[in-house]
Amino acid sequence: MKTKVKELTIWITGASSGIGEALAIAFAKRGARIILSGRDEAKLAAVKKICKHSKKHIIMPFDISDAEQAKEAYDAAIAQTGKIDWLINNAGVSQRSLIMETSEDVERQIMEIDYFAQTRLTRLVLPDMIAQGGGKIVMISSVAGLLGTQYRGAYGAAKAALHMWANSLRAELHDQGIEVATIFPGFIQTNVSINALTGDGSAQGTMDEATSKGLIATEFAKQVVKALGNNKEYIIVGGKQEKLATRVNRVSPPKLYKLIRESQVK
Repeated sequence: MKTKVKELTIWITGASSGIGEALAIAFAKRGARIILSGRDEAKLAAVKKICKHSKKHIIMPFDISDAEQAKEAYDAAIAQTGKIDWLINNAGVSQRSLIMETSEDVERQIMEIDYFAQTRLTRLVLPDMIAQGGGKIVMISSVAGLLGTQYRGAYGAAKAALHMWANSLRAELHDQGIEVATIFPGFIQTNVSINALTGDGSAQGTMDEATSKGLIATEFAKQVVKALGNNKEYIIVGGKQEKLATRVNRVSPPKLYKLIRESQVK
């Protein structure tokens, strides 16, 4: 049975740009009330302004890696909206550095943002979500969380951990009305590679060729909104190359990794 999106209050993190912005606009167009979160209040306000029915949405700026700020943001969100039906954990940072050139501090930073911050916010939301009779947790993982590739060792590990954590959450809380969906984006045309961390923790600052040729964010959002509305739980969104890679991985991981080594993905 399809979900009536127009009746939902949806909290989207990382909503100031990229796929978070695209998801906010797409869900707002379908009548949902959106809580837009990210670190940059001005950018969030700009996204809210272009969302349909802009006056019904709220912005909730905070640093997701700060536990105290996350708790304050959640309390404020509940005070203003009364409930959260869906949480879309989209905030995160990517990586573009070889394992041997990446410091442990940078790996911990990636894991903190892409795994611990997401699970922490989810645990904040869940008690009230269970008490209200149910809700949906959406994790934005990555195709890199399904397939290990060069230059994304810590990022792929964090996204894979998120995927497995989501699987356990689904098993544990299904009987309490909690639905869990995991999205696996491939290459999407956003600033993800520009903001990706290099081995010393600095941003790469440039757009990858593969990213520049990926799906546009609005197409990504269109596919995700449709899939979530149809209660899909595992959603891979990307180009033919990424979808083929996931299929090959299911059949023959050694064959896939031979192809990955030869492709020199970056």
